[in-house]
Amino acid sequence: MLVARLLELEAAGALTTAHVRAGAHVGGVNVRTVWRWLDAARTEGRVERRPRARLELSDQMWEVLAQAGGNVAALHRHMKAAGGEAPSLASLHRAVRRDLQAGRVLPDRAVVRRERDEQQTRQALADLALAGPSEGGAARVAARRLPRLGPEATGSLPVGESGALAGVALPAGAQLVRTSSVRAVAEAVGQAMAVQGAVCLFGDPGRGKTAAVRMALSEVPPGWKVTWVPVPVRPSVAGMRRAVFDALALAGRFPHTSALADAVVTGALGEARVLVVDEAQRLPVPCLEYLQSLWDHPGTRITLVLCGAGSERALSRLPQLASRIGAWQEVPRLTGAEVATVVTGFHPLWRTVPAPDLTWIDRSCAHGTFRTWAALTAHLQNALLTTADASIDRALLRRLFQRVAPPL
Repeated sequence: MLVARLLELEAAGALTTAHVRAGAHVGGVNVRTVWRWLDAARTEGRVERRPRARLELSDQMWEVLAQAGGNVAALHRHMKAAGGEAPSLASLHRAVRRDLQAGRVLPDRAVVRRERDEQQTRQALADLALAGPSEGGAARVAARRLPRLGPEATGSLPVGESGALAGVALPAGAQLVRTSSVRAVAEAVGQAMAVQGAVCLFGDPGRGKTAAVRMALSEVPPGWKVTWVPVPVRPSVAGMRRAVFDALALAGRFPHTSALADAVVTGALGEARVLVVDEAQRLPVPCLEYLQSLWDHPGTRITLVLCGAGSERALSRLPQLASRIGAWQEVPRLTGAEVATVVTGFHPLWRTVPAPDLTWIDRSCAHGTFRTWAALTAHLQNALLTTADASIDRALLRRLFQRVAPPL
């Protein structure tokens, strides 16, 4: 209406800058904007505002947005990576909000994530060229999988040149030592394997429980397999079911129902197997009941090893399982009499230290805890390598004690 009136004044020869300024004031725009409107009317014959192009999202863009769980920024990055002209992130947010308010619905994020994970699994299997169960059975598929930490094929844990087992962190040059505790653990686990029973290994943190179990299972009888089941953070029954499935390296994707998953797992546990659950103290009662159900199943042949600092207290919450434990094996601290023999066999650095000084180190800092001795060994190595003319004396050791002992 404003532009049409100004054009009438111009046709009558009465248009002045005062009219344009008044029109800009009425329209709430800049004076130059009014002049542009007049120029467009003269050249294009258009007196209305040019319609702005509306951003429309294609079905493909909505599919990308759904796969991103509704993350508009992820859609924007995808559009930029695809090449061509991409709208601003703010414009994209407005377009998505407009369509959602108009009734467009995004799929549930959990459904989209599950479909994406299944697609990635199928692609990974295709990339690895793994045969499915119909192409040779589950045993052949498992045999062709990449090597895992557990001794699924060989029945023994990998041993390095230094004598260290895979999964046990040691300072450079160190090697594991078969202490009296290791021998006791090996005896308890061996007796449990003989009757396909259960054993609980407990003791304060750092005493070498995990290392003792790995050493005990480094050589198992022919026909036996060893599977280490990691305990998830804040474990649930569903999480433990998935952890056991993954630890067994079973073929195919995880079944979509608990009944199918249990059938697959119990079928795989039909062969002689040691099932080691480390950090078992984190397991709540429902997870312990799930492990007991696997062990009690008539079709399974399991020796159950529950290991962890406080695992004996966790088992006390489920008397049905605690009553089935055949051996409660504590891994104690190193005694004063065996410290010198153990640590000198553990690392050659300690062979140059007199036995009285080793006893003093244990009383002052390590307190029979193997993990503390390992940490002290690493710090001592570093000090000798980085400090000129450094020697192993009590002054140096006192400084290292402060690094391995927690502050009070």
